[in-house]
Amino acid sequence: MASIFTKIINREIPAHIVAEDDKFFAFLDISPLQKGHTLVVPKTEVDYIFDVEDDLLGEMMVFAKQVAHKIKAVFPCDRIGVTVIGLEVPHAHIHLVPINQMADMNFANEKLSLTQEELAEIASNIREA
Repeated sequence: MASIFTKIINREIPAHIVAEDDKFFAFLDISPLQKGHTLVVPKTEVDYIFDVEDDLLGEMMVFAKQVAHKIKAVFPCDRIGVTVIGLEVPHAHIHLVPINQMADMNFANEKLSLTQEELAEIASNIREA
């Protein structure tokens, strides 16, 4: 059965798309820690990030780096935090989160509740950066 991320990639489920190429897909997290919190996934469904083929994993990080620069252009911050947890969805993914302090990246923090309009505007701004 396809993961929810595969359904998003296939446009079966709506998402706020930030970037895409032939191998990777980036979209906003619907329960973000910070505005601009983005997920980067390979289009090939692989459950665990360290099961992603070496070349593809390296390319995924380069893609994530490009997305991170766009996020930072829209949301000035000290860093774009990067984490891989991978327990929520059985599809390898990288979280990119604008941060100014370590606490900004704590997944135990209350998530933001943004409207679809706010998410759409954020995604548009990141795409255009």
